[in-house]
Amino acid sequence: MNIKVIIIFSFSILYGFFEIFMSMRQRKKRSVIKTGDKLSIWILIISISVGYWLSFIIGATRIGRIYHWNTFFLIGAIMVAIGLMIRISSILTLKQQFTYRVTTIENHELIEKGLYKRIRHPGYLGQIVIFLGIATSISNWLSILFMIVPVLIGYLYRIAVEEKFMMKQMGQKYLDYRKRTKRLIPLIY
Repeated sequence: MNIKVIIIFSFSILYGFFEIFMSMRQRKKRSVIKTGDKLSIWILIISISVGYWLSFIIGATRIGRIYHWNTFFLIGAIMVAIGLMIRISSILTLKQQFTYRVTTIENHELIEKGLYKRIRHPGYLGQIVIFLGIATSISNWLSILFMIVPVLIGYLYRIAVEEKFMMKQMGQKYLDYRKRTKRLIPLIY
């Protein structure tokens, strides 16, 4: 087996463990007042799993292969690093406000600093960039497509659920915040 495939697969597993660790760590600290998750965490987990599965399965074939393997491996690795920086920065900015489920916690407040000054969901942006980087590093355009489509479906659903919940919980304050910011990409979306 190619060393790059082993690196990509190993990183994917390590990243999964990072998210599981963060979820377990965060659960111990929270005092949840109200939840509005509507199974979005499970839809997200399933869509990411489907994306990984399809991406790695098609990546193991020659169908859709891009033969500039080193170039795309490097581009993918850079994207993963950028995505990780965005994801970790968003978690550190939220501090105690960070949760994996759509919830209101004790002393919940709207965070509008750091990346949250321009976009409402930088943590999700970071994860999307990570998944796109992993798929790009496989060096197969079908892998990229098969990863990003289910992942985007999962995140777009999650964002819709979260924003509806935040509107109910914070009202005009969140509406004003939505007017000043974009969902994922500054100035665009």
